[in-house]
Amino acid sequence: MDLVQKDLKYIWHPCSQMKDYEELPPIIINHAKGLYLYDTEGKRYADVVSSWWCNLLGHCNERINNAVKHQIDRLEHVIFANFSHMPAIELCEKLSQIVPKGLTKLFFTDNGSSAIEAAMKMSFQYHYQTGNPQKKKFMALSDAYHGETLGSLSVSGVDLYSEIYKPMLLDIIRVEGPDCYRCKYGKYRENCNAECFEKAQKAFDEHGAETCAFVVEPLVQAAAGMKIYPPIYLKKLRACCDAHNIHLIADEIAVGYGRTGKMFACEHAEISPDIMCMSKGLTGGYMPMALAAVTDEIYNAFYADYNESRAFMHSHTYCGNPLACSAALEVLKIMEDSHILQKAKSNAVYFNKLIREKLEDYEFAGDIRSIGLINAIELVKDKKTKEPFDSKQRLGYQIYKEALKSGVLLRPLGDVLYFNPPLIIEQEDMDFVVDVLNKSTRQILG
Repeated sequence: MDLVQKDLKYIWHPCSQMKDYEELPPIIINHAKGLYLYDTEGKRYADVVSSWWCNLLGHCNERINNAVKHQIDRLEHVIFANFSHMPAIELCEKLSQIVPKGLTKLFFTDNGSSAIEAAMKMSFQYHYQTGNPQKKKFMALSDAYHGETLGSLSVSGVDLYSEIYKPMLLDIIRVEGPDCYRCKYGKYRENCNAECFEKAQKAFDEHGAETCAFVVEPLVQAAAGMKIYPPIYLKKLRACCDAHNIHLIADEIAVGYGRTGKMFACEHAEISPDIMCMSKGLTGGYMPMALAAVTDEIYNAFYADYNESRAFMHSHTYCGNPLACSAALEVLKIMEDSHILQKAKSNAVYFNKLIREKLEDYEFAGDIRSIGLINAIELVKDKKTKEPFDSKQRLGYQIYKEALKSGVLLRPLGDVLYFNPPLIIEQEDMDFVVDVLNKSTRQILG
């Protein structure tokens, strides 16, 4: 029995219809370096989706490798209740200097979904313990994605992931979010005043008294198809949360760590959230780990004598894991030493220009949108009416399969083709992957 047969015999892969694997079997990766993955047959694949958006500085980065190797001989894991260790302390000290102003305490979890779950519980318990027990509900945007535990899935709004589970989920106050490509106000994301925020304003006016937190992906709704909206929307959201004593929970899991051209997406709007969740790029894609950064005001609401029962009783076995902390600490050092954000910002201009030169005039390329190194091309049946293709055609999936033949890993979001590569991608790599995307798209669509 070969490796593919063994895989299919024993493994249930995530986010997949396993029947598809009859046609396109799992690709067994043997090793990786930088942007590229290499399978057991020696074929190379450009990982321009950063292996689910987490690989930040390339695969098998020598410095991160060495940091983890060094740590594993000293301490692999220790209970994080009443115990600590140097990598966690150093990481949090360094992060405290770069997170948005006002975020002072860092709480460890195992993954992004769990960080959102913890943030929601923190907000709920904060209001309960500060004289506002009526604040029990959460607000979130349509087309949001925040994870797949029950709480984080509740505030998510992408039916593909949540529809079947709705009987199990929390009752969320759902706000119609910005859709800049199909703007109902006839505006453009580059120069609008977020007129669409009136939908959120109405929700605040109606439900502000009973809402404890608004959970949002700053600037980019990733799983919805890399939908990008303007910073002014975030500014208005911050002001409304302040006016109604509602926490702003910023989900920077997918958009933090330089993905948008700044360290954190909130920086584009010059706002600070009350709670900010980080994961994915946090460890460079090496180890599962997440953080929820909070303000002193929130932290102090839990600080009391034990018998007052105000502690935050939320834990994960592997939270604060020393190996993950060592990887995360080295990521920050590399970003600083190698001027990663500055280089990525320069390359982002080249990348977007290249994509537009190849596809802007293509009859099925409806919207080309970008922020930082994130670039998305929304395919439509009719550019004038912006009519989408029938989802049953699975055109994005067909393009994905075609690109794999040429050695590029795309994994589109429906009919939205996108790039979200490691920040270390070079211009020659960009030339290659854009050329493959262009040829694969035209091969499938004509």
